[in-house]
Amino acid sequence: MKKVLKAVLCLALVAAFVASLAGCAKINYVTNGTIKAINEVKSGDWKNGGTAATAQGGEGEAAEGGVAEDKPEIEELTPGTYGGVEFKDLNSVAAYYKEAYEYTKTLTASYKTENGTETFYKMLGEDNLELESILIDGKDNATINKLVPGIMGGLFSKNINALPPAENRNPDLDKTEDGQDFHQCYLTGDDLIAANVVDNGDGTITLTMQPKLTEMSSRGKDAQGHFFSTLGDIGPTVSSISVVSFAQGDYKDNIKVTYKGGTGVVKIDTKTKEIVEAEYTEMAYIAVTHVNIAIIKDKSASLTIKYWQKFPCSADYMKETKGVTPA
Repeated sequence: MKKVLKAVLCLALVAAFVASLAGCAKINYVTNGTIKAINEVKSGDWKNGGTAATAQGGEGEAAEGGVAEDKPEIEELTPGTYGGVEFKDLNSVAAYYKEAYEYTKTLTASYKTENGTETFYKMLGEDNLELESILIDGKDNATINKLVPGIMGGLFSKNINALPPAENRNPDLDKTEDGQDFHQCYLTGDDLIAANVVDNGDGTITLTMQPKLTEMSSRGKDAQGHFFSTLGDIGPTVSSISVVSFAQGDYKDNIKVTYKGGTGVVKIDTKTKEIVEAEYTEMAYIAVTHVNIAIIKDKSASLTIKYWQKFPCSADYMKETKGVTPA
């Protein structure tokens, strides 16, 4: 049980990264979900899920840099004309997406909220977050996997946002703290490792794009951050948690976030250049090494996160998630 408790405490730290990725205002590893999970371990309820298998040693694929290879996960572009639009290379794909993105963000609509009638972007999306892989000291753990839903329940709240990298549905608030404006699209051909185009035969075309691998991506500042809502450098925030320290080095040496393999699939009306459907799948590989948490010493943890956004947002999702309905 002591080993399991150690693993849960390590997972609590890693789960804090999930909260940050989901746009939470502040990392706090002691959430209701985490406390519940730890209490389950202390009470012995974890035994209902089987025997723990936490292993010592090893730092996992993410920690060892095994995810750092960047390669296309989608079909590459065949130059040609699609839906009456010529695409010669990745630069032309990015340029067309930029034009469609920026036009779509000029469109607004009225919505009813608890504050009355408000003006938001016309194109709003729903989101979800999944943990694809969790390793504690390089090993999968059935008990930890069982506890993840309880931990996640206290960390991730579904939201309604505009097209990424926006983190707000209100056009007046669609910018970073330093004033970078996301009415504008910053994606370029140099940001893409691959892209392709399909003519849907109904007046729309679909662009599929994959941005290049980026370490510690910041929203609006690099290839991944031009396309997705990314974390920035989470190291200082994590290291500011009073119970966290490192057995060797500092957060710069021991916290790694690699973004790679994520894609966006965007359907555009070629007549209006409005984005009519979109789905963004962001992949983040997080690794922490040599971490001390309270009495837990020199542990490692890694996980793979899939953050998914789908546009347009359904009326049911709006109402159930944030009490928002079209006016």
